[in-house]
Amino acid sequence: MAIKTILTIEDDRFIGEMYIRSLKKAGYEVDWMVDGNDGLIAARNKSYDLILLDVMLPERRGTEILEALRGGGEDLIPNTKVIVLTNFEQDDASKLAMQKHADAYLIKAEITPKKLLAVVEELSKS
Repeated sequence: MAIKTILTIEDDRFIGEMYIRSLKKAGYEVDWMVDGNDGLIAARNKSYDLILLDVMLPERRGTEILEALRGGGEDLIPNTKVIVLTNFEQDDASKLAMQKHADAYLIKAEITPKKLLAVVEELSKS
């Protein structure tokens, strides 16, 4: 599945702007939401190929968004890949629960724009 449209749900302005600038420069169509409620609404109302989802967000945590979209009896975003991005150290049970519903799980401190683009390219192939 070729990835063309991306929803970024990230409240850190510096990190969000870095992601958006890199992704747009690489040719992706990107929408950016800075809080969890707006991100969940956007994910439900528009079809995206990929969602970049921060864990620690205002209004609603990334774990809640992922649970709302994929945790029920029906996957509300069956054609969408999800990359969870966090600097928040989680216990193994929480991390496993998120990884179960996500396509990739990345630590923000380790991700450069170049690495992020490589992960997005890799997900496009799967």
